[in-house]
Amino acid sequence: MKLSVLIPAYNEEATIAQVVHAVKAAPTAPGVEKEIIIVNDGSSDGTARALEAFAGDAEVRIFHQSPNQGKTAALRRGIREAFGDLMLVQDADLEYSPSEYPRLLAPLLEGRADIVYGSRFLGSIRRMEHVNRFANVFSNVSFNILFGAHLTDINTCFKLFYLKDIRSITVESDHFAFETEVTAKLVRKGLRVLEVPIEYHARSVVQGKKINWPRALGMYWAIIHYRFAKI
Repeated sequence: MKLSVLIPAYNEEATIAQVVHAVKAAPTAPGVEKEIIIVNDGSSDGTARALEAFAGDAEVRIFHQSPNQGKTAALRRGIREAFGDLMLVQDADLEYSPSEYPRLLAPLLEGRADIVYGSRFLGSIRRMEHVNRFANVFSNVSFNILFGAHLTDINTCFKLFYLKDIRSITVESDHFAFETEVTAKLVRKGLRVLEVPIEYHARSVVQGKKINWPRALGMYWAIIHYRFAKI
């Protein structure tokens, strides 16, 4: 069985190499091998140069697209290019640790879930700003009311799917709304989502965090839109 780890990257010169090394070194589960798919989404810094160090690595596949089209567009490209049976999203910063992979994989491989999310709110959170915490909690409560769900962290980066399931839907949104659109559509299809606790180390805007209020509102609107839109 193969796990495709998708890494969308935009202006992550400072962290991308460290993240790729961490993903390469990360454990998975017996019988599960990794492929690493990096989509450099129109970076204007030295991200492309940093990725040159992995150009001959058989485990790593790198794709460049220009201009910058947003995280969701980068993930759509990664989904198209993936060869794995499973797909996991990994951000290109240092907020989420690849050491958590075995914890995410276990419920899926044991047949206890169709999808596994790494929940920051069931685990531990460091340095998340109060306004970001409020926005996440508000989104979770709204989603659970609208969908009759019991999720604690729909906006987590750590989402593990069977590739066939994520390819069974059409991902339409832009920027960061991948998180809410995909969750809404797969829950509506009746797939079982199980959450496991993870550790999360938030970074600030100064450190490179790219979410802002217009993008956050786009993520929230997707909750409402995809509750009622045809899928």
